[in-house]
Order: sequence, then C-alpha cells, then structure tokens
Amino acid sequence: MSTTPEATLQAWLAREAEVRATQLPAGVASMDDIRQRTGLELLQGLMSGSIPSVSMANSLDFLLVEASEGRAVFQGTPSDKFLNPMGTLHGGWFSTLLDSALACSVQSLIPAGRGYTTAELHVNLVKAVTPKIQRVRAIGEVIHCGRQLASAQARLIGPDGTLYAHATTTCLVFDLPEKSHR
Repeated sequence: MSTTPEATLQAWLAREAEVRATQLPAGVASMDDIRQRTGLELLQGLMSGSIPSVSMANSLDFLLVEASEGRAVFQGTPSDKFLNPMGTLHGGWFSTLLDSALACSVQSLIPAGRGYTTAELHVNLVKAVTPKIQRVRAIGEVIHCGRQLASAQARLIGPDGTLYAHATTTCLVFDLPEKSHR
C-alpha cells in the first residue's frame, strides 16, 4: 500500500517532533564518552538526548531522525534563511545536509575507539528546492566500510519522492587519539 505525499510529510513531522522533544542543547560530547561508544551508539545518543545536539545542525535547521547499521537519515527544513539570490536554496545547504547523512552512515559502522573524517564529497544538484517544500530528507547508505577507507551514497528527497540531489563520499577511518586536543 503506497502512502500519499501528505501522509508521508505528516509521518516525517511526527518523527521530527519525537527527536526534538528529547534533544539536549547544543554542545560537544567529551572525548572519553566518544571513545567509549560505537558510532551507532553516538548517533542513537543524539536522537535520544544522551549526547548534546550539534550546533551546526541547529543553525541550518536539520536533524538526525534515523540511524541504523550502515544508514543515516537527516531531515531538513528549507527556509528563506538559506536562499540564494535566485530564490532557491543555496547548494551549500544541500551539500551540508547530504554530507551529514553520508558521514553518519559511515559513523554507524565505526567501532568504539575509532573515528572518521570526510576525505572527498561529490554532490549533484538535480532540482531546485524552495521553502514551499516543507521538509526534505537526506538518506545516506554505506557502500563499503573497511579498516581505513569507507564510501557511501545519499539521496535528497521530498515527501513525494522527488529527487533533489544525490551525493557520494569517501571517508578516512582511523584510531582516535588517546588524549583530547580540544
């Protein structure tokens, strides 16, 4: 049974409200806390409120709404704050939302004591987004995750299934340092 775009949007908004209700204020988890948790545990902690929310995501009005092994879904709110001079959302907003889904899909497979960073990001914008579209989702899925390199792909879609952008990434995977450099 297929659902309508309106029903999909309502489900997305309900999930967003669930996550926002448990989020902690923006901050940074301690390196000791990060080192002791798997990547998936960290992502689940963001959604459940045991890890502080991410200030950049708050500033750009998107949040993590799903995380499972090899998959991460971010939901964003297109708004006038992110418009380019032509009245559509700036490509940097698209790219940041997609980069988050890509990287966090990789993070979901990272064991405790290991970290990752984006080494390469390729984004294809295929359709303009305006604030008339109430929400979009960036769905990231791992293609490969090895000891040193990982790759993932993501799609940015609307509630009606329209594809707005797609992206790929390569991430470096490494041991976390014993001492914090913050």
